[in-house]
Amino acid sequence: MPNQIQDLHTVDESSFPYVFEQNATVPLKSSEGLVRVNVYRPKTDKKVPVLVTYGPYGKDIPYADFHPKSFSELNPQQKSQHSAWETPDPAYWTSQGYAVVRADERGTGQSPGFLDTMSKGTSEAFFEVVEWCAEQLWSSGKVGILGISYYAGTQWRVAARQPKGLSCIIPWEGMSDYYRDRCRHGGILSNTFISFWWNRQVVSNQYGRPGRKAANWGPDTIEGDLSEEERAANRQDQTIDNEKYHYRDEHYYASKEFNLAEIKVPVLSVANWGGILLHLRGNVQGYLGAGSDLKYLRFITGRHDLPFYYEEEVELQKSFLDAFLKGEDRVGWSEKGKLPPVDLVLRKGDVGFNDAQAEKAYQRRTENEWPISRTQYTRYYLHPDKSLSSSGPSGEQKALSYKALGTMESPQTIQFATPSFEAETEVTGHIVAHLAVSCSSSAADQSPPSDIDLFITLRYISPEGKEVYYTGTAGDPVPLTKGWLRTSLRKFDDQHPRHREWLPHREYRQTDVQEVKPDTVYDVDVEVWPTNVVVEKGGKLVFEVSSGDTQGCGLFEHTSPADRSEKVFAGVNSLHFGGGHENYVVLPIIPPK
Repeated sequence: MPNQIQDLHTVDESSFPYVFEQNATVPLKSSEGLVRVNVYRPKTDKKVPVLVTYGPYGKDIPYADFHPKSFSELNPQQKSQHSAWETPDPAYWTSQGYAVVRADERGTGQSPGFLDTMSKGTSEAFFEVVEWCAEQLWSSGKVGILGISYYAGTQWRVAARQPKGLSCIIPWEGMSDYYRDRCRHGGILSNTFISFWWNRQVVSNQYGRPGRKAANWGPDTIEGDLSEEERAANRQDQTIDNEKYHYRDEHYYASKEFNLAEIKVPVLSVANWGGILLHLRGNVQGYLGAGSDLKYLRFITGRHDLPFYYEEEVELQKSFLDAFLKGEDRVGWSEKGKLPPVDLVLRKGDVGFNDAQAEKAYQRRTENEWPISRTQYTRYYLHPDKSLSSSGPSGEQKALSYKALGTMESPQTIQFATPSFEAETEVTGHIVAHLAVSCSSSAADQSPPSDIDLFITLRYISPEGKEVYYTGTAGDPVPLTKGWLRTSLRKFDDQHPRHREWLPHREYRQTDVQEVKPDTVYDVDVEVWPTNVVVEKGGKLVFEVSSGDTQGCGLFEHTSPADRSEKVFAGVNSLHFGGGHENYVVLPIIPPK
């Protein structure tokens, strides 16, 4: 057993250009225990605003140890001894007149307690950390939150709780919907990323884990080690729970719910077009759902780890934060209507992927709303000859079949291609695919399947006939976008206030499950994540339907045998044409201004 809680709070005023406080204690009222934080603050008697982050990756693990390759590629102006993965660099921000507070999430690093990421309990603890920041003698009382990915996802949740002092947030590439954005795409478990993330980045830093210092994974726990049995009893294991639970109204998922409309502080939501399996949807939906009077949506490209630190993006962050934390609004963030709320980057041409310099060729454009009001939602019909066109269905009765349970190693797909576009055409916004699908046994002695998993991919082919790849979350090549649906969860609620023709609203509840019978055709609408591409004259679009992951899924595969068992899914899936059935994808075409 570890020793009793110790106070090893230290203050260093001489070793760095800023005051460094390590392991300051935030006592918790909402739960047992405490949260330990590091404080980096300017050497001044003046009260300063605070930038706070709260997460499980270790406030004391240097960026250079957490991800050496990424750190080596970082903007040198954003690198220091106290840089940490996905969080603001203290050396830079203290030089700009901000204090930086970095918290070890409850149950990780030096913070004891029950480890349950994205839960109600850990959000309540973050709420208390924000209020603690506002109350410190060196604090101006104004607090902002700035961080990437997990450190963005926590922002939505704590902002909805409206802690005292919180004045603005910048969720940078971070999910806002735990179920839909991250864990279960269209109801299908995204298991490989969850396993990688949980085991490498979270459990490796659990409070009481031995050997961290020896592994250059931060310091050992102040109070000493805990046994594996004690640690296992002190965490809610995501690899187990996400596989065990399937629906949003089960306690596991329901306990992580919150209301975006309760966010009232100014928001700058930054979405990455390449984050097609984790980050993109959450930033768009977070922007749409936030109740803030002042909210902005910015799209970027590039890897998820580096653009946050680009010089031009840091200047944007500083401009926004200065406006709401210092009262220094140089461009009009605080004046509603002065700045266009939406800032797009337009992906035109084949510049390659994972090449930040080449991606600077992409132009930017502002808009006054999202989705863009002049969008022409246009049906492109799938035809039995595997063509894709805006002309109506042919009426020919036919079925195109493919094997169920496809994998990356053995993909099972059908692709439909447009003719070459006769003029440059912009596609920007939300996409819905309407498909007529069925399942059947592939052999006489096989038990009939009882569900269908649909995997959708949209691809762009350049005028030269080459598929264009874009930069994915980890620098991998990705297509335009993807979408998913488990057919038994096809039910949507068209009376829900968030339902739109371009975004069917599903609750994914146990009571929403609908039977899937073999050899029966079902008409379904599949949400495909938003995207942008400027299709050049002579270019083509390819719409791909598959029964499993295909190129572009990267770390985010859906391969759990418990979630996608042969008993339920094995057999043959089919698309049906004619006989009253239509297959089409609705594309958001943007005419020139």
